[in-house]
Amino acid sequence: MGASFNSLAKLCQVLEVTSKRNEKTRLIADYLKSLEVNEMAPVVLLLIGQVFPEFDSRTLEIGWSTMKRVLTSAKQTTLLKQELTIKRVYQTLNDIAQIQGNKARRQKERLLVALINDSTSTEVEVLLKIIFGEMRIGVNEGVLIEALSVASDIPLNLVRRALMLTGNIGEVALISLTQGEVGLKGITAEIFVPLKPMLAEIADSPEGILKEHDGKTVFEYKFDGARVQIHRLGDEVRIYSRRLTDVTESIPDIVNLVKENLPKSGIIVEGEITATGSTGKPLPFQDLMRRFTRTNQVEKIAEIIPLKLHLFDLLYYNGRLLIDESYETRWNLLKEIMPTHLLAERTITDNLNDVNKFLDAAINAGHEGLMAKRLDSMYSPGARGKDWLKLKPADTLDLVIIAADWGSGRRKGWLSNYHLAASDDDDFKIIGKTFKGLTDDEFRWMTKRLQSLKVSETSYTVTVKPEIVVEVAFNEIQKSSKYHSGFALRFARIKRIRLDKSPKDANTLNQVRDKFKKQFKMKDEI
Repeated sequence: MGASFNSLAKLCQVLEVTSKRNEKTRLIADYLKSLEVNEMAPVVLLLIGQVFPEFDSRTLEIGWSTMKRVLTSAKQTTLLKQELTIKRVYQTLNDIAQIQGNKARRQKERLLVALINDSTSTEVEVLLKIIFGEMRIGVNEGVLIEALSVASDIPLNLVRRALMLTGNIGEVALISLTQGEVGLKGITAEIFVPLKPMLAEIADSPEGILKEHDGKTVFEYKFDGARVQIHRLGDEVRIYSRRLTDVTESIPDIVNLVKENLPKSGIIVEGEITATGSTGKPLPFQDLMRRFTRTNQVEKIAEIIPLKLHLFDLLYYNGRLLIDESYETRWNLLKEIMPTHLLAERTITDNLNDVNKFLDAAINAGHEGLMAKRLDSMYSPGARGKDWLKLKPADTLDLVIIAADWGSGRRKGWLSNYHLAASDDDDFKIIGKTFKGLTDDEFRWMTKRLQSLKVSETSYTVTVKPEIVVEVAFNEIQKSSKYHSGFALRFARIKRIRLDKSPKDANTLNQVRDKFKKQFKMKDEI
């Protein structure tokens, strides 16, 4: 019969109230070792609120209105219940993802009602979290990788590398727990199986970068675009987003560019795509995303929003995986086989003045800043470290907190996701939310202070008097239909709490509007 879904639900409850990472790891490892073979992959995916691997384009497409109807119509009786198993829940969710057509909603609701009718209240709670991808139990891929390492007694770096090569934590779990170290070592990169991208740490200054890298460093433009990984073998081309989603069909102009310029012999390259306006300068990121999410009338919008490709790394070529070669080696080979106009702008220097000039050039060209890479750095898929650093000069606004959401995982018990607002006459209009930037002590102080300012409360959100001002750094102001203000901040994070300022000192919505317009001095617009 296999493991009950109730056992997984109870594990999730325990994980939610467990704050120590090592204890979470042990609990998951012990549970994984108790499972049958065909339960291992589903469990690790469900624990992080996923049904499918990152690169799998299938979705459940279940909205909250649908779920409300299901919960209302489900009888929730205790008679004739069949105990839910993990296999049944996972198979049902897979079946739901396959349903299409005119009667899809009704068929999905029927399957969901059957699950809910056989669920306990605890199981329903966890099931909803999985369906909406919001587990909030403090478990991410990093914790799961550590748990797999413990459960299989395989070195952590080997488990991590296997995940980065496959992008499928379910597959890695199955192999590590059934085939051990030998099985994981047998995993190699494949064309059309995207590698998880290498990540960068944030740098505070050009001086800090030169000190950290201790010598000559490669500086590249940090494009205000979308990072992509391009695979080609023969006439077949597939393009994957930073989140490993296949976006090939949305960008046929880039596919044509690849077919014209990349060799057919088997290659994986990485780069950035930017949208360009009539002047050749980049369009705002928001406009670029209109291309990446478009599934119909693609050719028409391609004429309105043309794209440009900037390549910066070579990961695989002619049957050879290159991620263990130095960045310098990878670039030199990329330069040999790619036309210059497709390569990212870059310079190599250890001179601070040169770095600052290059940074100014990047900003004036409408981009975000710079990437700095060690010449001898290997490509570490999915890993974040100081071999790659990003430098993005950020603008700031003084904004007022008018509400906050309760945190989860490590931030459980704290009001830690703040609704940020600009003043608009006698009102305040939200222009973004963030949980980033504060220390644990500041989270504790903020929670206590906000509770003293409470006006109303739901189970998730506390609305407060607009009294606390925070200085918020951000990378861009975007148009937004989500907020009544009409604007939203991209990559907002709190720099400091401004106890020296009152709400009347906060930035106004008119000032936000002015900043939005000034962005187009460096960018184009449609």
